[in-house]
Amino acid sequence: MSVQPITGLRPGQVAPYVFLCGDPARVPRIAAHFEQAETVADVREYRVLTGARSGVELTAASTGIGAPGAAVLIEELLKLGAHTFVRIGNSGGLAPELELGDLVVTTGAVRDDGTSRAYVTPEYPAVSDHRLVGALLDAAHARGVRCHAGVTWSLDAFYMRNALQGAGGELASMSVGGYWPRENAQKLLDLRDAGVLNMEMEAGVLLTLAGLFGARAGAICVVSDRTPWPGPSDIALDRNMDACIEVALEAMLKVAAGKARRPALMNPHPNPLPKGERAEP
Repeated sequence: MSVQPITGLRPGQVAPYVFLCGDPARVPRIAAHFEQAETVADVREYRVLTGARSGVELTAASTGIGAPGAAVLIEELLKLGAHTFVRIGNSGGLAPELELGDLVVTTGAVRDDGTSRAYVTPEYPAVSDHRLVGALLDAAHARGVRCHAGVTWSLDAFYMRNALQGAGGELASMSVGGYWPRENAQKLLDLRDAGVLNMEMEAGVLLTLAGLFGARAGAICVVSDRTPWPGPSDIALDRNMDACIEVALEAMLKVAAGKARRPALMNPHPNPLPKGERAEP
């Protein structure tokens, strides 16, 4: 299939190296760092711009919120030759030591979304590419930006998985009428106790699909709010986002410069190749 059915993207319009973000308005902010960026798709939640930087072809694309839409876009980008992805996003800080504006590099994700489970058993790990993790951390540290690396909780149902913090420290529902299954509060506390750093909605499916289809992927997110949520005064969606974009760009270029050959994609279905037949990027 040459023309992709949802985005309308065609061969030659997508670069091998792709930045993903949820918000379509963030795509031109990322592409402002490119040379001669061109809009190649702008449909539904998907805005896609392609250009280059330092001789490396780059694409920036928005997924919208959540795993289902992200999976659609990632599939179509993979089919058009993309092989390396970095997600640039917002996240809620779960670990107490995180501050608003900190950056979190995802090393792996708790797959608490329905979409990735449609692809493969929940026990299949969602793991970031080690070269991208190292390059992101190096770039952040070189800029003196507060940055952490660890596990991310990737979830569905923003209002159902999040929580408000009461005056006495108790957890309360963010959903309509205070509806909240009791186990949701316990899961939040359990994952915090397990050392999970932050929570967001797309990294799990990105890392899962990258693993299944022989691509490489990573994620870096700004801590834009805290979980549980103290209130609307404690949300900062744009704090340190420019630094996050610059760190991601530097890391991507570093990985591209050191790449001996592109990773071989697997067959267009989630069945691993026999051991030894998968190209090492």
